[in-house]
Amino acid sequence: MNIEEQIGEKIRNLRNQNGLTQEELADRTELTKGFISQLERGLTAPSVSTLSDIVECLGTNLSDFFHEDNDLQIVYHKEDYFEKTDDNQNSTTWLIASAQSRSLEPILVKLQPGQTMPFDKPHEGEEFGYVLDGTIMLQYGESVYKVKKGDSFIFPANKKHRITSACKKVASILWISTPPSF
Repeated sequence: MNIEEQIGEKIRNLRNQNGLTQEELADRTELTKGFISQLERGLTAPSVSTLSDIVECLGTNLSDFFHEDNDLQIVYHKEDYFEKTDDNQNSTTWLIASAQSRSLEPILVKLQPGQTMPFDKPHEGEEFGYVLDGTIMLQYGESVYKVKKGDSFIFPANKKHRITSACKKVASILWISTPPSF
């Protein structure tokens, strides 16, 4: 399907959603019914100005008209994840590979016994975590908190922060940052 046909199909769908006939749309846009018919069949292309008038009459704007929701990935599978493991076998798994284009970033952190993650410098946004397994010590600014399996934490990211494993097994934490910063 070429671009003219795609535009025509979108116009026809919007017109039908609004309960308008081709003639009614033509009257509202000061165009001819024949032009609307050709447009919807992809036989002609409107100028940007004409297209703007048409989509405005159909209750939208050019930005929304051309926005494609079907490019938005909803489900992510293990093969979509990106994992980084350091020399001490601590791992960080980015659960949403394209999180930089989103408003939040979920990661899975696995921290070996006795290991400490580097400090995260103060930045904009908030951090949320849920301990899936084990126990950690959360350092937030000058304060230190013990966080056990089943506990969660949330804080503004305007102070330096880091986590340390506080158990004899691998600690697993679901960590969500907004906006994405990892």
